[in-house]
Amino acid sequence: MQSFWHGQKGIENTFTSLSSFASENVNALKDVESDIVIGTYLEAVTVGTIDLNKFLFADDFEYRNVNNNDRAGKKEYIKFLKANKGMQYNCESSYEILSQDGKVCVAKATMAFDNFTRVDYITLNQGKDGWKVSKVETTYP
Repeated sequence: MQSFWHGQKGIENTFTSLSSFASENVNALKDVESDIVIGTYLEAVTVGTIDLNKFLFADDFEYRNVNNNDRAGKKEYIKFLKANKGMQYNCESSYEILSQDGKVCVAKATMAFDNFTRVDYITLNQGKDGWKVSKVETTYP
């Protein structure tokens, strides 16, 4: 169980991993709220939980590191996460929803390490298969 800070409502949400309920063909993310999808993304990045990756990202997903201009599409980013399966970052993770209007959600995820901080700006879109991560921009302020 991992706890994430949800800044918009000012409460701490306790997040239980959905991956334990995932069947290979059942989209466990289809009927969940955007904050659960954001938490699932953070689990994939920070603790290497990849069971829901095929349901997590939109087909037109784009990743960009603004510090070095690295870019990746869905296939490349999932391959990167799969290569890091089970690897846990030694950081404190938190997120806040900056805006959610209709079928679009923008969130800011912060991963505070001992010597640096990583910030991911995450865009989600809601469609017939639920909320999907469509874009992530990473910066190291």
